[in-house]
Amino acid sequence: MLDVFVTGSENSYGKALVTAGIAATMQSLGYSTGVYKPIHAGSFQRNGQLAVPDLLYVKHVDNNVKTYYSYLFRNKDLPMVAAAKEGVTISFDKIFEDYTSVREKFDCFFVCGTDGIATPINGNLLEIDLARLLNLPLLFVISPFISNLNDILIMINHASVRSVKISGVILFDCPYRTDDENIKNLPKLIERYTDTRVVGAFPQVKSLANLNPNDLISYVLSGVNLENLFNAKIAKLSA
Repeated sequence: MLDVFVTGSENSYGKALVTAGIAATMQSLGYSTGVYKPIHAGSFQRNGQLAVPDLLYVKHVDNNVKTYYSYLFRNKDLPMVAAAKEGVTISFDKIFEDYTSVREKFDCFFVCGTDGIATPINGNLLEIDLARLLNLPLLFVISPFISNLNDILIMINHASVRSVKISGVILFDCPYRTDDENIKNLPKLIERYTDTRVVGAFPQVKSLANLNPNDLISYVLSGVNLENLFNAKIAKLSA
C-alpha cells in the first residue's frame, strides 16, 4: 500500500508543505489520495466550525484530495494538555476506527503527526505508538535550519530501536546553493549514521500562500524519489 505516517522533529510548515505536495502529485498521477490528521491542537473557527490549517492547505493545493480528522482542539498546547483543558481523553481506539473506516477508499494515504514522534498523546502513549498501532512507516520531514544533526540522528534511531518501519527522510527549506558544509553534507551523514535514506528535498519557500500548486507538484517530481519513498513501483510515473 502507498501509505506513510508523516512526522518530524518540530512543529513547522514543512510537514504541511511536503504532505500537500506529495498528495497532490499522487492524485495528479491518477492515484486516489487521502490525508488524515488524527489530532490537531491550534484549530480556528471557519464558517462556524473548527478548521485544521494543514488540511485546508492540502485542499488549497488540490481540492480532489480527501481530508479527515478525529480530534480538534482550540489551544496550541501539546495534544494531551489541549485535550485535558477541554475535558477530552484522546482514544487510540477511536483513531484506529476512524483510520480503518476510510483507508480502503484510496490508493494512497497519508497520516499526519503532531509535533514529533515523542509527543505525548495521552497519559500512556506517544506519537510513535500511534504509528505502530496503524502499522505505518514513518516519513521524517526535517529542516536543516531548525534541526541539528544530533537531534535528527536521535529521532531516527529512536524509531529504529522501537522497531518502527521508516520510509525515509525528506529535507525541506533547502537552499539551491550554500557554503554551509553542515547542510551540504546532511544527506550523507543521515544515511551514514542511520539505516534510513534521504528520499527527497524541497527548496526554500518564502510563502505557502503565494506558492503555485503546479510549482509544488514540480518540486515533488524533480526532487523526491517517490518509488523509494513508498518502497513500491509507481507505474504511472512513466505512463
